[in-house]
Amino acid sequence: MPAFRRCALALGAALVALSSGMVQAQDSVAQFYKGKTVTLVIASAAGGGFDTYGRLVARHIGAHIPGNPTVIPQNMPGAAGATSAFYVSNVAPKDGTVLGAIHPGNIIEPVLGDKRKVRYDPSTFQYIGNANDDTYICVIRTDAAVKTFADALKQEVVIGSGGEAASTRDFPLMLNNVLGAKFKIVLGYSGNREVQLAIEKGEIQGQCGAGWGSVFATHPDWFEKNTVKVLVQEASVGHPDLDKLGVPKAVDFAKTEEQRQILDLIYSQERFGRPYIMAPEVPADRVAAMRKAFMETFKDPAFLAEAAKMQLEVGPSSGEDVQALVKKVYATPQDIVEKAKKATTPPQ
Repeated sequence: MPAFRRCALALGAALVALSSGMVQAQDSVAQFYKGKTVTLVIASAAGGGFDTYGRLVARHIGAHIPGNPTVIPQNMPGAAGATSAFYVSNVAPKDGTVLGAIHPGNIIEPVLGDKRKVRYDPSTFQYIGNANDDTYICVIRTDAAVKTFADALKQEVVIGSGGEAASTRDFPLMLNNVLGAKFKIVLGYSGNREVQLAIEKGEIQGQCGAGWGSVFATHPDWFEKNTVKVLVQEASVGHPDLDKLGVPKAVDFAKTEEQRQILDLIYSQERFGRPYIMAPEVPADRVAAMRKAFMETFKDPAFLAEAAKMQLEVGPSSGEDVQALVKKVYATPQDIVEKAKKATTPPQ
């Protein structure tokens, strides 16, 4: 038999074996998930933007997971999302029946915060995907004395936050420490929904560190009635809609390259704005199946139609891409990390 023919036959046999192995793996995953319930743990209280996205994913992803399990959302707010991240990593079953929809701050907190206080390691999570990149913003009541971000560098603005390690605290704190903004941050709210109710009641003037997609999806009336305006984009790359409206980016107010590097590091988390995770111990074949199901969900016409009806922006990133980005963030030079830490440290 000619050598080229033997090679062709060998290649063909290898491809058949590979295909057979993939089918067997898929069948094994389908057998595992058939008849089971998958819990999607959402790191926020009911009614907010993260909850809205999480419940939308839960309604559709089951149809794309082999075996078509039932997917049930479960809210687990607390400690700015750290409660749910800890639960998925350390407490929940590690068999692939639990997904986590966590905050981006839960990923970057061990880099910028005190590692000793973080009881999970985001660098070991298995990332399933990201629902969309986000652009964080500061919003302010239109009846507030401050009208522009330049004004906020000179005059106090009272804003609300969910607590320590939340983007609604760290982002405006960074603007205070790096750019000299005058945000007075009121802590103690249980989540974005409560902060935004306080804005409506006039208890506070605004909020920073909230996602534009979430704010617009949950409060379109704010902008229709001109109750609230976007003061500044807390992002390295602006959102097209906000750019068209002429809303400035905070990084454009940086006076030095060092200031810009600090802002860019902290804003890097927006590129995994709505991350979905599994525990480190979940078997690789189930993680692969869930990653595939996640991306297929975001192509599902029924999912896209519902997202459009709810005015939710979708722009998914694959689990592999999110995993690579997290690895890059954790490899940031230590001198930049230390400066960013200082920028998000409250005054004693």
